[in-house]
Amino acid sequence: MDAETDTENDRPIDVKAAARFLGVSPSLVYAYVERKQIPHYRMMGRAIRFMLSELEAWRQQFHVNGGINE
Repeated sequence: MDAETDTENDRPIDVKAAARFLGVSPSLVYAYVERKQIPHYRMMGRAIRFMLSELEAWRQQFHVNGGINE
């Protein structure tokens, strides 16, 4: 990974972008935030932001290899 990609993964994204990244609806992302099940940050006021690198690590917890033996 080069420096540009590292910077890209460390920029904050909003709920819609996080939902697209995770392949779920924005309402499900809000539910995860409400239940404190997903790493997130609250900006001034009610704005919620996510770091792509943290979402990637969080998403990997749920990776299933599809039953294929490695």
